[in-house]
Amino acid sequence: MATVLVIGTLDTKGPETRYLAERIRDLGCSTLVMDSGILGEADGIVPEITRRQVAEAAGSTLDALRNAGSRGKAVEQMLKGVRSIALSLYAEKKIHGLVALGGAEGSVLATAAMKALPLGIPKLVVSPIASGRRPFGPFVGTKDILVMHSVVDILGLNTVSMQAFDNASAAIAGMALSYEKIGLRRPSGKKQVAATMLGNTTRPLMWIKDRFEPQGFDLVLFHANGVGGPAMEELFELGLFHGVIDYTLSELAGEAAGGFHPGGPHRMETAGRLGMPQLIVPGCVDFAVCGRKEDIPEKLRGRPSHYHNPEFTLVRLNRDEQLSVARAMAKKLNASKGRVSVVVPAQGLSIPNHPKGEFWDPKLDAEFRDELKGALSKEIAYREVDAHINDEAFAKEVLAEAEGLF
Repeated sequence: MATVLVIGTLDTKGPETRYLAERIRDLGCSTLVMDSGILGEADGIVPEITRRQVAEAAGSTLDALRNAGSRGKAVEQMLKGVRSIALSLYAEKKIHGLVALGGAEGSVLATAAMKALPLGIPKLVVSPIASGRRPFGPFVGTKDILVMHSVVDILGLNTVSMQAFDNASAAIAGMALSYEKIGLRRPSGKKQVAATMLGNTTRPLMWIKDRFEPQGFDLVLFHANGVGGPAMEELFELGLFHGVIDYTLSELAGEAAGGFHPGGPHRMETAGRLGMPQLIVPGCVDFAVCGRKEDIPEKLRGRPSHYHNPEFTLVRLNRDEQLSVARAMAKKLNASKGRVSVVVPAQGLSIPNHPKGEFWDPKLDAEFRDELKGALSKEIAYREVDAHINDEAFAKEVLAEAEGLF
């Protein structure tokens, strides 16, 4: 029978967690309830995994956590126990999904376990903080965690909260039953090649995908939004990919200039460290992704900008930032243990980077190309194509390079 791990701080959300677990069982699953609370005792529910067991799994005791000196320190230790137990249950094939009700603290505790588990096992957190202009990174990370807005705070069973909990129980029960039957999806047998994409580079990657896959490849696209690239590189570590077409490097631009898409200091290093073949295109290194125009950070205001949609504004990198991206690319690629090919469009790096666009700056883009070429090791294949990044002529050159590299 499919089993769902139900995680909750049962001193403050006991009746609500009990209701959720009952609904899951009504839908044909069994449940294991874990108490992740620290203060007080479980209210109106007897968990299968007590808070004392969770504290011990963290290498501590409940009394020690209650006297840790601050709530933050206690939560930090408790989440280690939640994560440890969830990993053990998963390794022993005793659970087929996880669900949690939580505010800020409960969501942090539960998603610590969810983020430690692999792609594929169902994960759902129901929380009032899943709303507004809030960053979900601390709760989702790079994993496939569903975040559901509870609308009301999680205190009491009423018409609104019960409707939310009913839907959450149906969602996790359905996913867990499917996961028990199917399990993790297995590779197709084709060579899997990862690639990065944004709306600014969708057209050429669609063209490449349609012609690349009939040759025995699966092209797996990641959204280069500050999470997609790091998630892709985590999967490199699992050996799931034969190589990468890193076509969209907005996460390197974000690291240099700020905005919503920084990919972290180690973006574009994993494939090289593992010796994977890499085909690199410096797509979208000319802009940072920000929010609405009125919300652009002070240091980026006054620059050329492009209205992408009502929620996102693209802001042009300045000379120092764009050249720093070139140097960072070269440093990372020069350290690669595998084959590397770099293909660069000479007539624009993004949709607004063309003669009629807001980001057209041929002098700066030429400096970028010169900086990159000059800093790259002579062992790395480098080629410029007299076309725009979204032109079919450029996509053809990238496809030809990919066919030779992979």
